[in-house]
Amino acid sequence: MGQVGVSIQAFNAPEFVQQVQQAEAAGIDTAWSTIGGAAGADPLTVMAAAATATTSIRMGTAIIPTWPRHPLALASQALAVHQLAPGRLRLGIGPSHEPSMVQSYGVTWRKPLLHLREYLESLRTLFQTGAVDYEGEHVTARGRWREPADIELVASALRPRSFEVCGELADGAISWMCPRQYLVEEALPALRRGAEQAGRPAPPLIAHVPVMVSTDRAAVRDLARKQIGFYGNVPFYRAMFERAGFTVSEEGYPDALLDDLVVSGTPEEVAAGLRRYLDEGCGEVLAAPLVDPADRLGSIGRAFEAVAAVR
Repeated sequence: MGQVGVSIQAFNAPEFVQQVQQAEAAGIDTAWSTIGGAAGADPLTVMAAAATATTSIRMGTAIIPTWPRHPLALASQALAVHQLAPGRLRLGIGPSHEPSMVQSYGVTWRKPLLHLREYLESLRTLFQTGAVDYEGEHVTARGRWREPADIELVASALRPRSFEVCGELADGAISWMCPRQYLVEEALPALRRGAEQAGRPAPPLIAHVPVMVSTDRAAVRDLARKQIGFYGNVPFYRAMFERAGFTVSEEGYPDALLDDLVVSGTPEEVAAGLRRYLDEGCGEVLAAPLVDPADRLGSIGRAFEAVAAVR
């Protein structure tokens, strides 16, 4: 398969490991941790545990915010997971969003795209050569490892300029909450532009897509508004939605936007909907199950089975 993954919806570290094992048993290629994906537990720490409890599934972070961690500190954590599970870690990083970074960590939010660029440049140099001597506006990093480490480095992207940076410097670009046509018409061309400018092949666009196995579309919309509706209040997302042709009002997401963002239906319809992203040029799909509070584990399991059916 190699083209589909799932985000783990766990309440704690033991459940995270359990769900990674479940995803591997289903034949899914990559298990991803999102911010808060193990109810606040550090994602690379729980991935180290999952690495020893599985044999082949790849594990990715989507994403680890860059502002709170120095790149050398993050690199040392990634190296530990890589040594436990060579070739299976996919390190996804990104600046996250101004409200959460300022409120939670008190960061001085400025030039987030430059911040991401410097973070990628310093980590990529360290991973590829085993040493880094970097001084930028945001990042200063000097260190040396015993040897290089072939750790895949991907990054989040939302607007065209961030997709260009990923095309230039990353091994992939992870989207979130992006309408499908926006990915096809805006993100993919930007990713390719960045790669062309750097003289390298374009890395994959990893389409991060909410999913739910349910034929009750009204119930899916209602759940989506509760679980992912707050993105409409984030300025960067609101601007992206408008660029994609959707207006998010004070009342929240219009039905048409939710129907575009969330792939739902029977297991076969969910698999076909995810397959469409691949057919239209996205290199991978990262399926994020919407979780039914009344049947949490069941809704996760059904989503895993639908994702595993993508061919």
